[in-house]
Amino acid sequence: MRILLTNDDGINARGLDLLETVARRFSDDIWVVAPTEEQSGAGHSLTLTQPVRVRRHDNRRFSVTGTPTDAVMMALAHIMKESPPDLILSGINRGANLAEDVTYSGTVSAAMEGALAGVRSIALSQAYSREGMGDTVPFAAAEAWAEKALAPIIDMDMAAGSLVNVNFPALPPEQVKGVRVCRQGIRDYGRLRLVERQDPRGYTYFWFGLAPVVETPGHSTDLEVIADGYVSVTPLHLDLTHDASLEHLRQRFA
Repeated sequence: MRILLTNDDGINARGLDLLETVARRFSDDIWVVAPTEEQSGAGHSLTLTQPVRVRRHDNRRFSVTGTPTDAVMMALAHIMKESPPDLILSGINRGANLAEDVTYSGTVSAAMEGALAGVRSIALSQAYSREGMGDTVPFAAAEAWAEKALAPIIDMDMAAGSLVNVNFPALPPEQVKGVRVCRQGIRDYGRLRLVERQDPRGYTYFWFGLAPVVETPGHSTDLEVIADGYVSVTPLHLDLTHDASLEHLRQRFA
């Protein structure tokens, strides 16, 4: 089985090194194509207004000066064109990708690009307990549980245009209760936070941030599963059509 690894934290990220260690438990045919720099929050964007450059680090390890989507496109259309992957693993992201995070996440979007290309794709992320942890975020839960979470999924027949999103809770491995399959949650949008500051020349600038979760509506979504101490496994699909509204809209245009 040929596996392509990518992420949004960049080619030198700790989570990518951990993912490679995990992936080698399933195959020795591992390729890495990841962004040169961190691309967190890049979503499913691609680079159109400047050139994209590729750097070869060894025979199967490359970095791309662009977004996670660029990296997957470059892998499938150029680097691995003659030897395409059977599976794409994206991550392991530093920070959870739960609920509506999946629409912002470069980690999940890299897996989305794989799904669009018809390749089985899985995104993996490690939650952490508080802001400001930087490179000290512990990956112990992901290290202990990633193989257990991946084993039932990697050879599964996935529906066209679908992918799987896996999140590990911010807990020591021995406190993780197990793995739960769940649906995507949604948070209150009041979670958005703007941090206003002033530069040395007196001009105002802003940092976008996320405040703690205001509420977790619904029942047994990825939000609750992670909060309860389980690994969350959520199938996602790329068809954003709201089927329940189709007939209602048709009637309004009749």
